Amino acid sequence: MPELVYILNGPNLNLLGKRQPEIYGRETLSDVEAACRETAATFGLDIRFHQSNAEHQIIDWIHEAREAACGVVINPAAFTHTSVAILDALNAFEGPVFEVHISNVHKRESFRHHSYVSHRADGVIAGFGVDGYTLALRRLGALIASRRDA
Repeated sequence: MPELVYILNGPNLNLLGKRQPEIYGRETLSDVEAACRETAATFGLDIRFHQSNAEHQIIDWIHEAREAACGVVINPAAFTHTSVAILDALNAFEGPVFEVHISNVHKRESFRHHSYVSHRADGVIAGFGVDGYTLALRRLGALIASRRDA
């Protein structure tokens, strides 16, 4: 049975491909999900791919992941800079957590330079476009494979 990874997406990512394509690109969230499924399969992983504009829903999925998942990849979007609650939920998750940002948040407005989620993340990928998701999954897959072999 494949091990499960939760891939969580925050507010406005449902508009990916339509909203500010000069920053976020033209790929849709469905495109990202397809790429993630393909990458996960190469590592014998399964994914649950979610997006919500509601902070409480993301927290509920993190709580669910505590019982079901071996890792979390999260693009918290604007909640990155505001949500201590998401940080607290991630702190209760025992597996690896990778934070992904499509744009290079450090080249953008100064308020985007701070991330609460980074305090918990085992790795942060920013500025690689939607490829950041598959890069995070590759790292997670390698970590899980090394634990299987140990």
